[in-house]
Amino acid sequence: MEPFLEKFFPKVYTKMEEDTHISNYCKFNSQLLTSFTSSLYVAGLIASFFASSITKAFGRKPSILVGGAAFLAGAALGAAAINVYMLIFGRILLGVGVGFANQSVPLYLSEMAPPKYRGAISNGFQFSVGIGALSANLINYGTEKIKGGWGWRISLAMAAVPASILTLGAFFLPETPNSLIQRGNNHQKAKLMLQRVRGTDDVQAELDDLVKASEMSKTIDHHPFAKITQRKYRPQLVMAIAIPFFQQVTGINVIAFYAPVVFRTIGLGESASLMSSVVTGLVGTGSTFISMLIVDKLGRRTLLTAGGIQMLISQIMVGGILGAQLGDHGGVSKGYAIVVLILISVYVAGFGWSWGPLGWLIPSEIFPLEIRSAGQSINVAVNFLFTFIVAQTFLAMLCHFKSGIFFLFGGWVAVMTGFVYFFLPETKGIPIEQMERVWREHWFWNKIVGEENDK
Repeated sequence: MEPFLEKFFPKVYTKMEEDTHISNYCKFNSQLLTSFTSSLYVAGLIASFFASSITKAFGRKPSILVGGAAFLAGAALGAAAINVYMLIFGRILLGVGVGFANQSVPLYLSEMAPPKYRGAISNGFQFSVGIGALSANLINYGTEKIKGGWGWRISLAMAAVPASILTLGAFFLPETPNSLIQRGNNHQKAKLMLQRVRGTDDVQAELDDLVKASEMSKTIDHHPFAKITQRKYRPQLVMAIAIPFFQQVTGINVIAFYAPVVFRTIGLGESASLMSSVVTGLVGTGSTFISMLIVDKLGRRTLLTAGGIQMLISQIMVGGILGAQLGDHGGVSKGYAIVVLILISVYVAGFGWSWGPLGWLIPSEIFPLEIRSAGQSINVAVNFLFTFIVAQTFLAMLCHFKSGIFFLFGGWVAVMTGFVYFFLPETKGIPIEQMERVWREHWFWNKIVGEENDK
């Protein structure tokens, strides 16, 4: 929003409105603006490691509560901001909330879900994130039209609505059976909880798996971050690093957080660029919903591979059109702007039913109990680290690489699609406490974990 830029980032506003000599690709290149965007990810990265200890020692529910409270505080501070420092501090608090929520919620969903529906239920996490992003875009589109230039305060304050739902709802959540056994060996309470969430009394086999996993975790040392570096956990560690890294170098957060900037760059007006973000948000949310319906039928590998191909083709086409049609000055024709919007929507759809939800689902289901909190924290931390790097460098890269930035991200999409094909085993329908067998049966990982198990 222009009043927001004028108040907190006046240099960017001046370049956008008055500097007719600066390149289209460089109008929004501001270190202060990228610092504001990136502060959330640094805070989330640090918070995720604190969240690991709380999640393991006190359960998944307390971590969700802490995350909700941080969201509330960040929303209040941002909406009341009178200077850029207050604005950034509010965003840091939002980052703390994201760090705790991203560490605990995917674990909670995976542990509560029955194996045959785990993909659909866990993908509900990304689906809800998509609904939140879509709602934010709709709110921005509406508040941008408020006379007086204070609509941005409503946009920031509205973050308190989902934060309140998360915080209040967490009070009524039961703890997961896995956590109950891990923290207190309360087998009877865990059994009752399993019967409740499974809808059947026949849960003894699953309970035995949970108890066995808990007893195994207690025979090892109490330093899960050191434990996860051992050879037998090598596949999980590689995935905890590779999957969130690849998820970010798809370039999706460039679209998610800088979509209005991208659309303004190709010549759309402020209102049109915000509406374009709404359109891509609708596409992303719809495709994630489709993923919920098919992930447990088609499997993780199929969706990741097909989605990667879809993203690669659309990114190459966007880069080609912008390279041919958008120079340093002026814009592109309305027809080409619509084509770019359609191609970006195709890209968002590919991400929405593959790397978006599955980037959270797969790490949440592959870790054995003894390293689960540590593994999820590494996953979240790597995600935040590379989100920060991409967000911190994108505007500068857009300025220097211009349309070539889409080819850069497309190259990474090609690499990660190959990685999935060769190195990621299928996890569909396998009980979470029996997941170690997929590594022993895999052509590559068997050479590592198989040798370890033989010792």
